Amino acid sequence: MKDFAILRDRSVLALFLARSVSLLGNAMAPVALAFAVLEMPGSSASSLGVVLTGRLLAQVTFVLLGGLIADRLPKQRVMVAADLAAGVVQMVVAFLVIVSQATPLVLAGLAALSGAATAIFEPASRSLMPQLVSGDALQSANALLKLAMRGGSIIGAALAGVLVALIGSGPTLAVDAATFLVSALLLLAIRVRLAPPAATGLSLVGQLKDGWREFTSRQWVWVIVSQLAFVNVLLAGGFYVLGPVVANASLGGAPAWSAVLTAQAVGFVLGSAVAMKVRPREPVRTAALLTVGFPLPLFLLAVHAPVYAIALAAFLAAICIDVYEVTIDTALQKHIPPQALSRVMSYESLGSFAFVPLGLAIAGPVADAVGTGTALTGAGLLIMAAGPVVVLLPSVRRVKETVAKSDEPPQEVASA
Repeated sequence: MKDFAILRDRSVLALFLARSVSLLGNAMAPVALAFAVLEMPGSSASSLGVVLTGRLLAQVTFVLLGGLIADRLPKQRVMVAADLAAGVVQMVVAFLVIVSQATPLVLAGLAALSGAATAIFEPASRSLMPQLVSGDALQSANALLKLAMRGGSIIGAALAGVLVALIGSGPTLAVDAATFLVSALLLLAIRVRLAPPAATGLSLVGQLKDGWREFTSRQWVWVIVSQLAFVNVLLAGGFYVLGPVVANASLGGAPAWSAVLTAQAVGFVLGSAVAMKVRPREPVRTAALLTVGFPLPLFLLAVHAPVYAIALAAFLAAICIDVYEVTIDTALQKHIPPQALSRVMSYESLGSFAFVPLGLAIAGPVADAVGTGTALTGAGLLIMAAGPVVVLLPSVRRVKETVAKSDEPPQEVASA
């Protein structure tokens, strides 16, 4: 197929395989870690919450530093170093679990280190593709990369349960550590061809301010990030907190919710495939409207619809989500100066997801106050209203699929 022809490029294939392997390991880690913590004497769900919170807080705290580093140093080297660091940390976690010396507090600290490595890795990863491909192939490359990441996550989650049952949580965490090292080796095969100038003329604080200026100087960028932040707060609480509550109360419990999540996972994969074909003339406008599909399962959860109907809604919403993510990433890559792209993407990540813990925290109290069905319906309606409101802005409608001359990437240069 034409869209898969980009994988003939050795560097793109190496990135594709590296992300597949890395995400496979990342999907295994939460399952193995959860069982490792819960099997400790005196541990509880709160203990697991402390470990997971440590990782999340580190990711949020260090994501801006990741953008600064990725715009200052070669992105490939940043990714390799972050993978090696994460692999070493995860190997220490595995060793402590295997020898029964791990405690929730120690694991929380190590999870924070792992989260910091992920935060350093992600901005470089998201901004590397424009250095490998350009033009119309960029959208296909981004979609393929998303497909690799989704596939790795699905396989990893399924494999984790099998490995934990067969070899235990400690050895499974060691397998996760090995995936980081394999990813680092694959990344070494990448040869960058489109090298933007490094942002080395400024101090770190100066770089941070310069990145903020790039982020705020384009209204459509900060508006679309604000919209996604709003949507994520409502969607995270509605789907991931209240969804299991509804499933447990009236849909049949864990098997029903597992069916919904499986349908969602399949939707993510199909969404990445759809994104290979979609070339909207107004990408940001299209992405803003795609968010109207995000809350479909919330409405059906609110009325306790049959499991198959909720699963179908989650499947369709996942398609919208993946097409949205690929479209926005491609728009940013095409319209943000390459030397500032990692910092802008780190601000985008921070703005989009920093308030997700708030959504997770308030979902329960809101549902207790107004009722689960009302909370889910209200969240869904607010999410649906955000898209059309954003589209009213001329700056959102003006962003076109074709790159303006001033936004074109630098000419091809020899590999380092």
